[in-house]
This record gives sequence, structure tokens and C-alpha cells, in this order.
Amino acid sequence: MLITCPYCGPRDVIEFSYQGDGNRARPQPASQNLDAWNAYVYDRLNPAGDHNEIWQHSGGCRAHLRVVRNTLTHEISSTTFARGDHKSAARHKAEGKS
Repeated sequence: MLITCPYCGPRDVIEFSYQGDGNRARPQPASQNLDAWNAYVYDRLNPAGDHNEIWQHSGGCRAHLRVVRNTLTHEISSTTFARGDHKSAARHKAEGKS
């Protein structure tokens, strides 16, 4: 499977680390609501079709990416930086690092 990093271009999935479901909302760190934390940690959906995921390009620019992947075909329809303004990749590119 190839994932297209917006900074580095198409790369094999071996360069990436799956970071989790991109649709889940994390409870506030100071929250003591055990039901909310249990749901965040243990409850998982198993969707068939397009799924929003977070991946890290751990073998490359180290950017966190938001990937939309079809769970039936593994076809990737889009990849973007997980955060809209990716300053570290721009700085990395300006310094001439790959």
C-alpha cells in the first residue's frame, strides 16, 4: 500500500505508523469522567468503507497525516497534514533536509 505524504510524495506503508482513528474526540486531560475515558480508550467502531485515520510518517519527515482510507479496498482517497499549518515540514524543507 502506498501513502502519499504531502511533503515527501508517495511512500510505502512500511515508512508509516498508524496512530489511530481520526474521528474520536479525546476527553479533557483533567477530566475524571471514567465513562468518557473508557469509551475513548476501549470503544472502537469497525466501519466498512471510507475511514478517517491518523498516520505518522515515522520513516520520513515525521509529519502526522490525516488519511482517508477505504477499509474494504485499502484505497486511499486523500492525505493531508493532521494540522492545517504544517510549519515543521516547511522549516525542514527550508533547511534542505529530506
